[in-house]
Parts: sequence; structure tokens; C-alpha cells
Amino acid sequence: MDLHLDGISHRYGETEVLSEIDLQIPQGSVVCLVGPSGCGKSTLLRFIGGLEQPDRGVVLQLGRPPETSLNPLTYVFQHFALLPWRSVEGNVTLVLEDHGLSSAQMREIVDDVLARTRLSDFAKALPKQLSGGMKQRVALARALAVRPAVMLMDEPLSALDSQTRDLLMDDLVGLWTRQPFTAVYVTHNLAEAVRLGHRVVVLSRRPGRIREIVEIDRPLAERSFGDAELERTQRHLWQVMRDEAMAADRELIDA
Repeated sequence: MDLHLDGISHRYGETEVLSEIDLQIPQGSVVCLVGPSGCGKSTLLRFIGGLEQPDRGVVLQLGRPPETSLNPLTYVFQHFALLPWRSVEGNVTLVLEDHGLSSAQMREIVDDVLARTRLSDFAKALPKQLSGGMKQRVALARALAVRPAVMLMDEPLSALDSQTRDLLMDDLVGLWTRQPFTAVYVTHNLAEAVRLGHRVVVLSRRPGRIREIVEIDRPLAERSFGDAELERTQRHLWQVMRDEAMAADRELIDA
């Protein structure tokens, strides 16, 4: 299932947040949204997910989600949102309970996603027993359990320390390489964007407009930290948004 954004524009009161966003999100690709603080990245993600409706424009879902998809669109947030009284497998099972599945079907799905996220040995653990990186793996497993056509990821690694973030990026690359998925990934971290994105969309300061779309053709599994080509791309992205990021920062301070 492809997504097409056509003329997305929005205001909150007198504040224009987004203006004329046209974007294509092809099936099987990871599209990263970057830009200055307050440029509307998370707002755009909410429109894509149907949590809010824009003042103007439409989000089109082209094609059908896979027949096995229980939720065509699902979120992975910065904060893990795990139920503290449920185990790892209990938190994953939660999203399956209203879909009319048998116990055996739920067991098969949960075992599969725990194996894919390397959590099988922690199935009975409670969230309080897990590190931040492990908790985010549970959130990923929960999202994968509903077999979404598109994952909407709102700064999923920003609450983690740098070493854990690097490990989780490797995990995401491994998950995508074994079974490609479609994702829209919001981040402030340009290293994440060039490591994970097939396409990086740079938004301007508010009102957010698309300033540039950078395509990265190298396969995810062939990208690595310290890669000269990726570092050049990262520097280019920063040059595109640097002045506006500084201006946006002053706006937020003055507000």
C-alpha cells in the first residue's frame, strides 16, 4: 500500500503549521521526516495516521493492505507506553485481543515477533525489569504484531542513550532486511535519517514546507557508521536546514 499526500495544509488558530505538502511514500520504503523544531513533523504524522484531519489536502491510501494486516497503520512512539503490570508477551498480546483470533493464532504471532525482535528469552519479564532499549524492542514487537501496512514512528529512539540508539538502529535495519516494511519516521537526528531512510524529507521552519527530498540508494544493510558517503549526505542535510533550525530555535525561546 502506497501513501500519497496531496496539498496538506493546516493552521492551529492563527498559526500556520504546514503548507502545501505533496509527498509520495512507496510501499516497502522508509521515509524520514527531518526539519527544525516546530516545523510540523509530528503533526504531519498524525494526519497520515488519521488521528487528526488537515484543514486542506488529503492523505490517499493507494492499493490494499496485506490480507494478514490487522491494523493498516500503527504507531511507535518516543515513550514506550507499556502496561507495567503486563509481561513482555502480555504487552504484545494486548493489541491482538480485539481481533477475533484464537489463542493458538495469538500465540503464533507473539512468538514470531518476539523472535524477530530478540525478546523470546524475556517473554515473562515485566517492563520494570527491562532497559530502555529492551522496552523499545517490546514497543516494536507490539507494532509488528498487528502486521501493519505502514508503521508511523515518532522519534522512537530519542529517549535512549547513544549506544542503545545505535543498537536499536541495527535492529531496525535487521528487521527491515529480513522482512521489508513501510515506515514514516520522524526524527531530529540526521545520523538516524541517513542510516535508516531510503528517502529523507527536509521540512522548512513553520509553516512546514518541503525544502528538499534526498534519495539514498544504498541498501540499508550496506550502510555503516563512519561511512564517508553517508556523512556527506548528513552534512548536506544540515546545510539545508541549519539557518532555519537556528531561526526556529530563537522563535521558540522568544515565545
